[in-house]
Amino acid sequence: MTLAVALTDDVETCLALRRAVFIDEQGVSEAEEMDGRDGQAHHILATLKGRPVGCARILTKGKTGKIGRVCVLKEGRGRGIGAALVQACVDHIATLPGLTRAELGAQIHAIGFYEGLGFAAYGPDYDDAGIPHRDMERAL
Repeated sequence: MTLAVALTDDVETCLALRRAVFIDEQGVSEAEEMDGRDGQAHHILATLKGRPVGCARILTKGKTGKIGRVCVLKEGRGRGIGAALVQACVDHIATLPGLTRAELGAQIHAIGFYEGLGFAAYGPDYDDAGIPHRDMERAL
């Protein structure tokens, strides 16, 4: 497996991946998915044998880097790509001045996945785009 995961300026490719996973597969509305915040985000892109298969974005606020929009195409799942994306996000957040923690909103079924990457859940469950979520955090 030739996997590359890196910071990217190719926002259009990331948006196409997110459309395939969140809008087409999971039924999230376009209005909710395309929230207008991509211009202020850092984007991470995963490619497998040169083909885009997943992405994530990072927004910053105060001392926190918020990881979001983590997605992997169906054919790329189960290969460690999601874990590589989240780790690349954490690594990138650690390079940004003044940031001390990483945070994300996990779909409930994925909490165990994120716990395996060092995140701890906190707060109540909540609905995000019709999907149950819970906030998680990790110190850097």
